[in-house]
Amino acid sequence: MSAAEPAAGRAADDDEVIADVKAGSVDALGVLYDRYGDRAYRIARSVCHDDGRAQEAVQETFISIWMTRGNYEQQRGKVAAWVLTIARHRAIDIARRNQAHAAHRASDEGLHTLPAPASVAEHVTNQAQAEDLRGLLAQLPDAQREVVTLAFYGQLTHTEIAEHLNLPAGTVKGRIRLGLQRLRGDIDRVAC
Repeated sequence: MSAAEPAAGRAADDDEVIADVKAGSVDALGVLYDRYGDRAYRIARSVCHDDGRAQEAVQETFISIWMTRGNYEQQRGKVAAWVLTIARHRAIDIARRNQAHAAHRASDEGLHTLPAPASVAEHVTNQAQAEDLRGLLAQLPDAQREVVTLAFYGQLTHTEIAEHLNLPAGTVKGRIRLGLQRLRGDIDRVAC
């Protein structure tokens, strides 16, 4: 019996589903889509600001999961975080692609202008800060990093995180609070 067809009254857990996806089960991929498609769409929509591009990002997410299904490593994090991170990256790729096409069209029409030096410097600063934040996030304890990542990158509510991780909402809120306090302290030390 596969995880896509769990025993009566029992839903397959994510580890069982991903094992079946890795084994080539299209049905298991469908189960994964049913569980995370809506959240992936919300993340993609927040990045792309367009329904069509968000849907494209979700489609690319699950195609990518299928094509690289052997890459998931359980010890690196939960299935949900993996799926939602892929969705976010696909949405960013699509948003960038759209910006590049828009710039190319404007250039073809003679309307393209070079970015102001301040905006280039601002972009470089933002990129460096994002890289620093990712490094600091990696230093958090696993439990705190997981809930902070799901809350801010996955854009899940405390309740959704609690349901997904099968934890009390208070535990989720506490872990997020502790993680943010630690990040704040680390950021203050780096800034000095």
